[in-house]
Amino acid sequence: MMEKIRVVIVDDERFSREELNFLLNQYPELEVVGEAGSGEEAVMKTLQLQPDVLFLDVEMPKMDGMEVAKAVQELKKQPIIVFATAYPDFAVEAFRHQAVDYLLKPFEEERLNETVERVIRLMQPEMETLSQTGPSRLAVEGEERIDYIDPGDIMYVYRDGRVTKIAGRNGTYETKAPLKEIEERLRSYSFYRIHKSYLVNLDYIDRLTPWFNGAYQLELKGTEERLSVSRNYVKGLRKQLEL
Repeated sequence: MMEKIRVVIVDDERFSREELNFLLNQYPELEVVGEAGSGEEAVMKTLQLQPDVLFLDVEMPKMDGMEVAKAVQELKKQPIIVFATAYPDFAVEAFRHQAVDYLLKPFEEERLNETVERVIRLMQPEMETLSQTGPSRLAVEGEERIDYIDPGDIMYVYRDGRVTKIAGRNGTYETKAPLKEIEERLRSYSFYRIHKSYLVNLDYIDRLTPWFNGAYQLELKGTEERLSVSRNYVKGLRKQLEL
């Protein structure tokens, strides 16, 4: 049987902590091991208790929830982040911090069930490595919506002017997030930089052919488009493909 998932609740309002504690204790898979009433205390409790999940409020004095999320991402053991707040306006920023969900107060039973089920799936033994090293889906924020993309469906990513474009099997997505940020969020997957403006999913590479001046061209599975590999990246790419 899987060990219980260790939870710390972070909220500057005591009654909100008590309510969420009561709700989460209805799930036998979860164990609330601690509470924190401030951002500073949240970081300390995370260091001390090593929780698997933080249920994290956003609006708190001094150190807010976003700052807490950023701080705990620097730890060796990074907890899963679930934002639980009364403010809907921070959802886009929350997913930049690799949050797995964004719950709004008052908590609805159906939404809380969905969140807990998602956390349990991430913590299952066959998913442990993935939950510790990277998100199961990439949250891509556009002008009017957030798309959730399976990294395995992404063929390549490139910078085009002021936007970053993500070419997937099911279409192309745009985001204002810089390419470097997307590269960092995909670091646990098989992506490699082939040009200062391009990342490619190694799993989609079909053929590498010489071009000119030491550069190469890539042919990808599922598309007729060819990508240029800068000569500065050729040696590293060939090494990656031969692993």
